[in-house]
Amino acid sequence: MKHQEGFIKNQGNQSLYYQNWLPEGEAKAILLIIHGLNEHSGRYTHFADFFTAQGFAVYSMDLVGHGKSEGTRAFISDFSLYLDDFILYLEKIRHWQPGKRIFLVGHSMGGLIGALLLIDHQDQFAGAVLSGSVVQVPDDISPLFITLGKIISAILPKMGLLQLDLSGLSRDPEVVQAYKADPLVNSGKFTARVSAEMNKGMNRVAEAGSLITAPVLILHGSADRIVNPSDSRFLYELVSSEQKQLIIYEDFYHEIYNDPEHEQVYQDVSAWLLSQLR
Repeated sequence: MKHQEGFIKNQGNQSLYYQNWLPEGEAKAILLIIHGLNEHSGRYTHFADFFTAQGFAVYSMDLVGHGKSEGTRAFISDFSLYLDDFILYLEKIRHWQPGKRIFLVGHSMGGLIGALLLIDHQDQFAGAVLSGSVVQVPDDISPLFITLGKIISAILPKMGLLQLDLSGLSRDPEVVQAYKADPLVNSGKFTARVSAEMNKGMNRVAEAGSLITAPVLILHGSADRIVNPSDSRFLYELVSSEQKQLIIYEDFYHEIYNDPEHEQVYQDVSAWLLSQLR
């Protein structure tokens, strides 16, 4: 395996960190990872190790305001900027790997970004693997709180609003501890603007998600306390893809790639990807 890293500039002249992991020999296809809120691409090294050994090239980039990329932590003025940055990165990947099929791999908020990319740019992708995707407003968040969040977003957009329950990341306590100790992870509250912009993105998925016809594999842990498994069931029913599959992993927490039985998840993703390449 060969590891490469670097920076690209987005339209706002911010430096965005990217890294890729290349297999020995020619790649079967490309996996483009979109990480979740507050985390970064480096948390997918184990994923990359597995799939490069399977012959895939794995590419990822730290979202603006995340990891080694520039920008205010866990803040975005407009959610569409995340999509713009990944389209820019996608153009780079196509230059580096001409003619290769590209699969999206989005987790959590990355699943939301992935769904939005498919709505408007699905012709750019051979398919998508979306896990723990946050595509609906949680049931325990009241309409009043959402309204207040919009007001705060307009007045104090960088104010911390909500914090994740980190104990719900994985059943492996070492994964949770490593997350808390990771200096590139933002363990604080995410901003009011991000919350409001995510809500806009969710509304867009609800309105236009049926336009998605690309092959999709949708994954979720049944015991996920951070994003309700109903989000993935909703997404599965919403998309119009002829080739779609939903797997709910019994007792898994939010980060299915980091739960103790993650090897099974890797095998399922690998089998699905290979079936798409036949």
